[in-house]
Amino acid sequence: MMDVLHWDGTLSAKDFRIGAFAFAQKWESCNLAFPPWSWLPCPKHPWLAPPKEEGYLSLEKICISRPNEEEDIDQISQIDTGEEETCCSGNEDVLDDATLVQSNHHELHYCDFQIVYSSTFRVPVLYFRAYCSDGRPLPLDEIEKELPACSSKELSKKKWTFITQEEHPYLKRPWYKLHPCGTAEWMKLLFLSDNANPKFEVVLELYLLSWFSVVGQVFGLRLSFKISD
Repeated sequence: MMDVLHWDGTLSAKDFRIGAFAFAQKWESCNLAFPPWSWLPCPKHPWLAPPKEEGYLSLEKICISRPNEEEDIDQISQIDTGEEETCCSGNEDVLDDATLVQSNHHELHYCDFQIVYSSTFRVPVLYFRAYCSDGRPLPLDEIEKELPACSSKELSKKKWTFITQEEHPYLKRPWYKLHPCGTAEWMKLLFLSDNANPKFEVVLELYLLSWFSVVGQVFGLRLSFKISD
């Protein structure tokens, strides 16, 4: 078993799959106001069978919209289920108030998120796309308007080093992604910062939870204390 003290912060494809299932199960068990993440196997090529562990996580049709200044800053975001909205008390820790809220003052926008393993960087990468209710894609400048203020400010400084657009490795369509450069370094520091020297099995179980607690904040998707326990 790997010694975490000599670990470089990266994952194998098999490790990613283990961490992805642990993350999805933890997310679902916390009963958040979101649908569960789904594990999608990679598309099969007619001449090549993909490895068993090859796949990615998907979370679809999350309603996004930054509230207007006059709107209640304490609104809790809801999923567009087609049913009447209900306020879920006790979930205030989960979401950033600046994003992912339904508003009646302008058109609703939606976002799909996917967590994909990068064989180049050997870390998870968050891919996303945003679109209008009629399916029209949102350009990056429109997406920025839906992000929390702190994210938009950071994007204005480092737009194409922070978020890039490229062909999705499996869907073969343009998607945006948070660039994974530096992920391995800060993940290693995150797990070794308290000198606890956790077992690698524990690292695998908590890897995506810890990683998403950082990258999810770009969209106001903050994990609750419960899910991160």
